[in-house]
Amino acid sequence: MRRVSVLDLAPIRSGETAGDAFRQALDLARHAETLGFHRLWLAEHHNMPGIASAATPVVIGYVAGGTKTLRVGSGGIMLPNHAPLVVAEQFGTLAAMYPGRIELGLGRAPGTDERTARALRRDRMADTFPQDVVELQAWLRPAVPGQAVQAVPGAGADVPIWLLGSSLFSAQLAGRLGLPYAFASHFAPDYLAQAIEVYRREFRPGVLAAPYAMAGVNVFAADTAEEAARLPTSMQLQFVNLARGTPGPLGPAVDTMEGRWSPPEQHFVTRALRESVVGTRDVVRRWLREFRARTGVDEVIVSSHIHDPVARHRSLTLTAEAAELAAA
Repeated sequence: MRRVSVLDLAPIRSGETAGDAFRQALDLARHAETLGFHRLWLAEHHNMPGIASAATPVVIGYVAGGTKTLRVGSGGIMLPNHAPLVVAEQFGTLAAMYPGRIELGLGRAPGTDERTARALRRDRMADTFPQDVVELQAWLRPAVPGQAVQAVPGAGADVPIWLLGSSLFSAQLAGRLGLPYAFASHFAPDYLAQAIEVYRREFRPGVLAAPYAMAGVNVFAADTAEEAARLPTSMQLQFVNLARGTPGPLGPAVDTMEGRWSPPEQHFVTRALRESVVGTRDVVRRWLREFRARTGVDEVIVSSHIHDPVARHRSLTLTAEAAELAAA
């Protein structure tokens, strides 16, 4: 099977701290590296008590420093929150520390609620994402003689840029700029097929000579169907709490969701997480093959938002076996 990668939100579990989340993120990355996963990305979120990766470049550096060969990057950096020069300096620094292993995925959303977005962006409320992407690309190119301002480190850094999205906007932009594209179908699958089609149709050779698309999915794998069926409930409950305006840490799995969500909440969560597979290794193998055939994506990135770290590691092991990855 083609490349498979890992998306980690560095979840803060109930009763634990952000420090615990970071140590578990590093443990997961080391495990992913030994299993043969191609890359591991961390995502920028803010004002979310259950997610520890707000300072994403710092966490990327921590994970990269504790691994050896795994490509580590952002899935993504929410560019509206940052000046492009600062992002170039941050990722130029990471690339200097860990040559050939750092990747920069860029998102257009703020990664938080409206009030927090205002606190992050101050007076940068206009949508300047396309211009900011082009500016960031310029900062990462080699500096030219006489250039008054340059990213140090950053100018000339080998940092692959990806565009991320859950609608058609970034798909079109990634195509026109000749960049790789990743779709957030693990929580917003509605436009998956359209976005991939738009990306490939709009693609013009640029950084890449040919289009390269990746899509996110949720995988909850266990040795038995009964064990696997419990695993998604932690994520489902977290989505319900988020919809109710009461976000919190990732709680333990429960035996059933019956009575824990209303019919509208169940519909919302089920629709948002429909690109998910729950089951044994063989079930995961068949589902991943069907997903690739259905979408035509070049790569899959898996999210396994599981409360129990042991169960999460086991799910990743079974996923690697299902995808027939070569152990490192």
